[in-house]
Amino acid sequence: MAAVMRFDTPIQFIKGVGPKLGDRFRDYGIQTAQDLLEWYPRAYEDRRAARSIDSLQANELVSLRAEVIGVSSYNLGKSRRKVWDVIVKDQTGRIHCKFFRVPYKGYFERFQTAKNGVAQKVRVIGKVTLYRGNLEFHHPDLQEDVPDALSDDDVLIPIYPETEGITNRALRKLIGYVLDTFERNPDSRKPDRIPRWILDEQKLPTRFEALKQVHRPPKDATPEFAEMKSAYHRRLIFDEFFWLEMYLASRKHAVSREPGLALLPKTTQVDALVKSLPFALTGAQKRAFSDILADLTGHKPPKPMHRLIQGDVGSGKTLVALMAAVLAVENGYQVALMVPTEILAEQHYRTAKRLLEPLGVNVGLFTGSLKSAERAQGEALLRSGAIQVAIGTHALIEDNIDFKNLGLVIIDEQHRFGVHQRARLKEKGVAPHFLIMTATPIPRTLAMTVYGDLDVSIIDELPVGRSPIQTRVGFESHRAKMLDFVSAQIAKGRQAYFVYPLVEESEKIDLKNAVEEYEKLQAHFSELKLGLLHGRMKPDEKEKVMREFRDGMYQILVATTVIEVGVDVPNANIIVIEHAERFGLSQLHQLRGRVGRGEHKSFCLLMLGYAVSEEARARVKIMEETTDGFVVAERDLEIRGPGEFLGTRQSGLPGFKLANIVRDVQILQAAREMAFQVFIRDSKLMKIEHKPLREELLRAHGPTSLAAIG
Repeated sequence: MAAVMRFDTPIQFIKGVGPKLGDRFRDYGIQTAQDLLEWYPRAYEDRRAARSIDSLQANELVSLRAEVIGVSSYNLGKSRRKVWDVIVKDQTGRIHCKFFRVPYKGYFERFQTAKNGVAQKVRVIGKVTLYRGNLEFHHPDLQEDVPDALSDDDVLIPIYPETEGITNRALRKLIGYVLDTFERNPDSRKPDRIPRWILDEQKLPTRFEALKQVHRPPKDATPEFAEMKSAYHRRLIFDEFFWLEMYLASRKHAVSREPGLALLPKTTQVDALVKSLPFALTGAQKRAFSDILADLTGHKPPKPMHRLIQGDVGSGKTLVALMAAVLAVENGYQVALMVPTEILAEQHYRTAKRLLEPLGVNVGLFTGSLKSAERAQGEALLRSGAIQVAIGTHALIEDNIDFKNLGLVIIDEQHRFGVHQRARLKEKGVAPHFLIMTATPIPRTLAMTVYGDLDVSIIDELPVGRSPIQTRVGFESHRAKMLDFVSAQIAKGRQAYFVYPLVEESEKIDLKNAVEEYEKLQAHFSELKLGLLHGRMKPDEKEKVMREFRDGMYQILVATTVIEVGVDVPNANIIVIEHAERFGLSQLHQLRGRVGRGEHKSFCLLMLGYAVSEEARARVKIMEETTDGFVVAERDLEIRGPGEFLGTRQSGLPGFKLANIVRDVQILQAAREMAFQVFIRDSKLMKIEHKPLREELLRAHGPTSLAAIG
């Protein structure tokens, strides 16, 4: 007798799969029956609304039947970047289906022009794009138009992501078989892990019912279904958000239970610091410091601060952090400020010495390149408490670094540090307060997931008198004019950056690269000194080049995106970013922030490559419209989604299978509210109805997640 299928049944043991096809499924991360049911449709084809080619309009998601009349490939402009083109026609016209990458090997060999007078019939499902005045499809779903078990009377047909060797028809059949098996054997299904009170309050169907309906849309499915807004989609999206928010809620709950250091609201030194400034604080800076003051002095019993300061480039985050440092020092505690690079550490060190030493605050620098004698002296002063504010790189978390009384930890660009590195710095004190800074503006919706366990303060004003950076988008035809403009600025004594997306030439994609263009620019600017900086250089080599550029030894720095964070060269007032279409908007904004840091009017020139789509041009043009990092970040999140926005691995975001932070923000807010409500009702998750939540936290995040709640 065959074993009963369960949710954890390995994929190869499902009827009709076997070892060979099982290996192919595993290539796509489908290991079990549950993974298969969570391989959600990416769209739905409405066969009742099949369209003709002459009725198509830009930006429509459509389905149509057609015949293949041509299959070809060609290079884009002067580049070696290849485009594949499948031309199809119906009785009303013809349209191009273009692909800028191959979905998988052998994909285009499936399509053939007419043989013996018989044309190959296909279904085309995709979004209509306007490109250079013509309507066409870019990366549509192309399938042979063959009869299957689903008749044309079915309203919605699920369309799955392209998988090599597994057709959509085969996927629908296999998923249908798994659903039928679980329908007949309810006991073999995975029980719903979300408590009934949450399902009732949020009016959510059971998980199995939701899985069944998204793969087998009902006959009376509404347009909301195709837009992923049905009650069944809502349930599955809610689940993805809820488990993340449960983890964040457990961490925040744990922090709230930790003992904290009690600070008195002594602001004499802070007031003296503010009075010494040649400018007034912005309203946003004042609000951020008020938040910090409340965290440090306003809780009884005291709780450790865990606050994030988000602020655009040049918004004055560092000054607010130094105000917090002065408050901690005035209360008798030491402060650690950790940054990702030596040059940024030196930059903060110079600023802190200039502002704090007149107040009697002793500042020390700790980096890997310090000489042994300097390092030993600094370590001794830190242990004795003579150094009150320690600024450094990863050197601060080394074993031989000891504080006498560490009370405040400040981390700049925290996404550059791992969890363990932050934890090691925390261990240097007894329950120190934590203040984190980032110059990457993060939309509130994304902050709820990435930094959901932190309190957030936003500095969204620039200091008075700072002029916005003038940004212009240029094309290859503008190159000579751009180079002349750079020459004119350098003749005035300024410096320039040229930024490229690659280090060396790639055989697969033809983009300007830093090494090759450095040589060309050297020939063009023969009378100037140029520096080269890229990620393959050793850390000390990078630091040396950056320091020399800052000191004026080079007029032009040719670089990759390693200059994205923290570099402060006030004399550099122009940045040229090549192949700007290859960067995300937020990354372009970060790069733009390398200039505009001094008194000189600054410029950002975004150069586009050959054959750039209308969509890419429009996206980059956003940079001309605004210099507000939060506006840029919102648009970037809308366009690219959260995974690409921050980089999934770096950000710590889970890879959502169905949820979309932009589209589903209301569901995200509801999931967050419910997760935090769980801990209000049952702080240790000891009730029977919350036992599955406890088990899931343990399974997904290990014992530390439970240690947080007891």
